[in-house]
Amino acid sequence: MKHIALIACLTLSLSAFGQQAKRTANIGHSHNDYNQHFPFYQAYYAGLGSVEADVFLKNGKLLVAHNEEDTDPTKELVTLYLEPIVKAFKKNGGHPYADTTQHLQLLIDIKAGHQAVLTELIAELKPYLDVFDPQRNKNAVKILISGDVPPATNFKDYPDYIFFDGRPARNYTPDQLNRIGMISDDLGSYSKWNGKGTPTPADKEKLMDLVKQAHLVNKPFRFWGTKDNPNSWKELELMGADWIGTDHPEKLNEFYSRRDKLEYTNPKPYQPYQPSYKSDGSQGKVKNVILLIGDGMGLAQIQAGLSANFGKSNLIQLKHIGFSRTEAVNSDFTDSAAGATAMATGQKTNNRYISVDANGKRLQALPDVLATFGIKTGIISSGDITDATPAAFYAHQPERALSQEIAADLENSNVDILVGSNRKSFTENKDKALMQKLQQKGYHLSKSLEEFKTAKPGKQLVLLDDSATRRVLDGRKDMLQTSLARTIALLSANKPGFFIMAEGAQIDHGGHANDLPFAITEQHDFDKMVGDALRFADKDGETLVIVTADHETGGLSLLDANYRKGSVRGNFSTDDHTNIMVPVFAYGPGAQNFMGVYPNTEIYTRILRALRVKK
Repeated sequence: MKHIALIACLTLSLSAFGQQAKRTANIGHSHNDYNQHFPFYQAYYAGLGSVEADVFLKNGKLLVAHNEEDTDPTKELVTLYLEPIVKAFKKNGGHPYADTTQHLQLLIDIKAGHQAVLTELIAELKPYLDVFDPQRNKNAVKILISGDVPPATNFKDYPDYIFFDGRPARNYTPDQLNRIGMISDDLGSYSKWNGKGTPTPADKEKLMDLVKQAHLVNKPFRFWGTKDNPNSWKELELMGADWIGTDHPEKLNEFYSRRDKLEYTNPKPYQPYQPSYKSDGSQGKVKNVILLIGDGMGLAQIQAGLSANFGKSNLIQLKHIGFSRTEAVNSDFTDSAAGATAMATGQKTNNRYISVDANGKRLQALPDVLATFGIKTGIISSGDITDATPAAFYAHQPERALSQEIAADLENSNVDILVGSNRKSFTENKDKALMQKLQQKGYHLSKSLEEFKTAKPGKQLVLLDDSATRRVLDGRKDMLQTSLARTIALLSANKPGFFIMAEGAQIDHGGHANDLPFAITEQHDFDKMVGDALRFADKDGETLVIVTADHETGGLSLLDANYRKGSVRGNFSTDDHTNIMVPVFAYGPGAQNFMGVYPNTEIYTRILRALRVKK
């Protein structure tokens, strides 16, 4: 029998055409699937939308290979693809997938001799019509023919369970259109776009119009000849394409299956504060310093927050910007403990160490230095107050996990106000007398923000319910803003001035979880607090505001953003910290002194210099 080449594309669709709001990796097309280590199964278990196999008709059998000379009689279409589909169909009780809303279609691209190919294909499908004939089962796998298809006038000559791949330039009668299962075309015929960035506006309009015309007749659309990278996948989806090709099933699956964690659209923007810049960069006196630390907040997190807030933020209005190098002593990749210790004490240390040097020797932190000059201190966190960043400003331990020991160190600290959660590390401390000792030292305990709002001047220990520092997405609301406002109000009466460190703790958590909505909403919460600090600085005229991070978390990159819509799509390269430099923003008198590139220990040194105090 004459050898006839064809391309078979098995399309495993987990979402029906037209469900645009439910687009997942299942719109994927596993290009040259037979080159995968496990043909069919790799794409199937990755949940992709399409599996492609070149098949040759040889000696009466359909063999899978890229070229005719590569055919192997043991690699039949039946055994590599048809039987696995049938097996899955039966296993799932007459459905392609366990999820009964999922659908499956098989597309075969015939390169030549459609009559002989279709005859053989029909014969191979005959034993499995309960799986492939929609007249027998409404959930049947749809068969589509592409490439060397019969003339449209001959569609009627083939079984009703066979459908055909259409072309946008061809006209079909209503009956013929009923036999069209998909419309597709070569992207290269319309654009020179190389998969990077976006097509030109004119090209994009042409491509989107092709998709639109297919959708007007209720047919899905596929481009072939596309590049295989996340940017291409994103752009094709934005054009409305219903099938996206890839040689990397797992990567495409990951790109789409976690989209709820990698995409965010802001439902309600906030209006940033507009600074006056009256004292910004002046040589005037610095009486107060507000250090705001966005834990895990790198430039990508800031940009994501900016785009998601429709191109507006408090941070981008600051004019004096530097960069902090975050390396620890024992690693170029710092954690929060070593990073915060550097800012709190002016010395580098090992990861996990809390305000002790690399040899375990206690270091003097900013609150203790400033107390000798009468300057009072407030420490705030939107998380566990014994966690690494806030702990570095009042505790001294060789291990950040020693929560109870960290809590007990407050007794020997010069911190005047401490606000955060993890109350039980204090109230259920192994030092049973800890709370009594703290009370004797003058601390007044508040267990809620409402209590803190009415607290009288004096030392304050605000130990909130853990639920008060839950994620913004879970309803935390304005805990940070309220805490900063009340802390400023209480410490402003101190004539020598104050130092406040307030941490947006959970930007970091979003990075570790590789959860972009989590990270962005926490960054927005932090940025709102930045606006409040700027407002106070303008009113006061003697307050220096410094905004930075201890490190970046997640290796975040942005694949798409639209500030007009408040939407962002990102990708994370790690679930850990990176050693990327982090920005340092400054506002108020002496802000210009925080420009440049320097180690994070310089933040400590420059704060002391701004306050004109010496250690």
